Parts: sequence; structure tokens; C-alpha cells
Amino acid sequence: MDKLQTLVGKAQNLPTLHRKLLLASVFIVAAALLWPTPQEFASQRIPVALDIEALIPQVANHTPVEISEPVAPTFERIIEQGDTLSQLFEIAGIGQQTMYKVLEADLNVLALDTLSPGNRIRFWQDEKQKLTKLELYFNPAYQVVFSRFDDGSYEVNEVNIEGIWQNRIISGDINGSFYLSAQRSGLTAAQIQTIETLLSSKLNFSRDLRAGDQFSVLMNDQFIEGVSTGASKLEAVRIETRGRNISAFQNVDGNFYDDKGQGLASAFQRIPLERQYRLSSHFNPTRKHPVTGRTSPHNGTDFATPTGTRVVAPGDGVVSMVTNHRFAGKYIVIEHDNNVRTRYLHMSKFLVRKGQRVKRGQVIGLSGSTGRVTGPHLHYEFHVNGRPVNPMKVSIIEASVLPKKQMNAFKQLVKTKQMMMDLG
Repeated sequence: MDKLQTLVGKAQNLPTLHRKLLLASVFIVAAALLWPTPQEFASQRIPVALDIEALIPQVANHTPVEISEPVAPTFERIIEQGDTLSQLFEIAGIGQQTMYKVLEADLNVLALDTLSPGNRIRFWQDEKQKLTKLELYFNPAYQVVFSRFDDGSYEVNEVNIEGIWQNRIISGDINGSFYLSAQRSGLTAAQIQTIETLLSSKLNFSRDLRAGDQFSVLMNDQFIEGVSTGASKLEAVRIETRGRNISAFQNVDGNFYDDKGQGLASAFQRIPLERQYRLSSHFNPTRKHPVTGRTSPHNGTDFATPTGTRVVAPGDGVVSMVTNHRFAGKYIVIEHDNNVRTRYLHMSKFLVRKGQRVKRGQVIGLSGSTGRVTGPHLHYEFHVNGRPVNPMKVSIIEASVLPKKQMNAFKQLVKTKQMMMDLG
């Protein structure tokens, strides 16, 4: 204690500056001695259990999510009568070479050829005026989008939205012709024509019907977010005339039969040729390009036919398109009953015209090698409800009567649809 007092006394006798430096040194040494070590911090940590799952919803609820809005198209147009593809590209400021690249991508879909008044086309371009995206809007359930790759080529994607299908009953009395009576009830010309074709073997529409006869039709209409797309499917029809009930019902295989299971639509043949030819390329919706590795679907079946081989309609139908494409060459499209469409590419000669009704086995043209091909062949496509399917495997009417093993399920389906039409 005496030593401490002696030190304090000596410190007080020091000059003011020295005294301040000494006191500061003392404080620094004291702070260093009292400061806790890392081990002391670690030993005093208290583990706290965190409920991560409880925290995640809070973060999700309070963290704003940024949604990037798509850039507006640089050019948009509703297709009008007389518009051509080259004119549309020219108005949009896009060169012909780019148009050809888009047409090349469209070979798998052939959507550009089907544009009609009321459809919409939209172009997107980058700062260098290059086409980056092209959209074809046909209806709320179906769009086609072309997107640009880095190498300047394009890929095509079909956007099919299934939506909701709702049944609708259309019924009425015959007053005048069936055509006019059905038209007044709301059926379209195409739907009426389908009904008359289906029942033509059972009923003569010009002679057998009388005033007061009744008809009932079961339709299935497509809606997207409550808005009709305009797509409708015929599911059943019944005509009552002088005590007779003449009917047609669509089975799960897509084909129509009467209530006894007798086939009504004319039978299809598997291939559109008069004899079998070698298959040079099979249907393959997931085919990969051997160089780029990109998916490049082959939506048809190729037959190795010499130029000039006769091509026939595989079933009854109406020719909806006869045209010439830079890459598909000369090609024909036929609309058949049961929502079936067939296409024939790379032909050398047309033997039918647009709007012409054709019968099964009728020669429609000659095969060839027009368009972009490596050799003569026939590219044949079979579409059901707007989508390509394998024509070598699809269910088609090859027999006139439904197989016995399917009859019980079919009879139950007929009973359900008859009850629905009775309610209508």
C-alpha cells in the first residue's frame, strides 16, 4: 500500500503531458485484461432452435415477386382478305431471306398457309431489326410461335390449350328442308354436311323427311376462361321420322356408329396408295436433328414412291387446300369426318381442286420430289382433332361393325347420350 502511495505521489509530480500519457497507458492495459477471449464468447453462446418451415411462408408472403411483362410486338396485324405473307413481312420491315427461314421452320406445322381473315400475326424485332419472335394467333385455344436461334434459324412451337368442353343440345322440328331447319337451330353448314354424310346410308334427306319430323344433336363446345373458342365436336345425332329413329353416336375411338354398333362413316384404308411401298421415314414427334441436337419432329410417314406414283384418298372427304410451298412443295389437304385431316406433301401433280368432294380410293395426285427433299417420296400426315398422330397405328374404321368386346361399353355410352338428348 505504501508503495502504491509512493507511485501515485511520484505520478503527481510528473509534468502534465507525461501524467496524461501514463494514465492512458494504464487504461489500455486494464481494458486488455478485462476484454473476453474468443473462447469466452464461444462458451457463452446459447443455441436457439429455428423453425425454418415456419419462417418460409412469412418470407413468401412479404417478399414481392417481380413479374417481367413481355415486350410489345414491333408490328401486329389482323389478317384481312387479300393479305399475302410476303406483304406482311414487307410491311413489318423484315427481309425475304428471313421469311424463307421462317417458312423452313414451318415445314413441320404448315401453319402460315392456313392464316385466314380474322387471325392475328405479331412480329418482335431486336435493336438490329432482326426478327426474334413471330406469333400466329388463330383462336384462344391455338397459337403458333416461331423463335429465333443464335445461328439465325427458327424453331416452331404449337400452343394447344385444352380448355373446358361443355355439352350443348340442339333440337328442332323439320320445317322445309333438313338443311334450313338445322341452320335455323344454330348448326353450321359444315356440321349439317357431316350429319347428312353420316346418315346418308340410313336416310334420304330429300325424300324421307316430312314436316313435323324432329331432330336432336349433341354437341361439345370448347371454352377458354369462359370464352368460346368456336371449336365444336359432334357427339351424337338423332332424327325421328314417321316412327323411325335414325341415330349416330361417336364412340371413344372417334368413329361414329348407329345404336347397334354398325359403322356409319366410310372405312379408311391405312395408307393413301394403291399398294404397299417401303417406309423410308417413320412418324417421330421427338426426332432429334443429328447436327444441332434440337427437337425437329417428323409429323408424317414417308413412303419411298417413285415420281408419278398415284396417291389416293384414304377415306371420303373434302379437299380444303391445294397449294405450292417453298419447302413442302406441292401439297394437298383433305378434311374427313370424325375430325380427321390428312396431308400429302412433295407431290408432282394435282388431280383435285380445292372444295372438291372425294371418295375413298379416288386418285388425288401423283407423288414426286417438289420442295426441299433429297429424293422422290410421299410424305403423308394424319391429324385427329388438329394434332398429328401415327397413321400406321391410329384407330381407324377397317370393319363395318364394332367388335363384340367393345359392345357393352358402347351400349352404356349410347344410353347416356340418348338421355342427354331427351333432356334437350
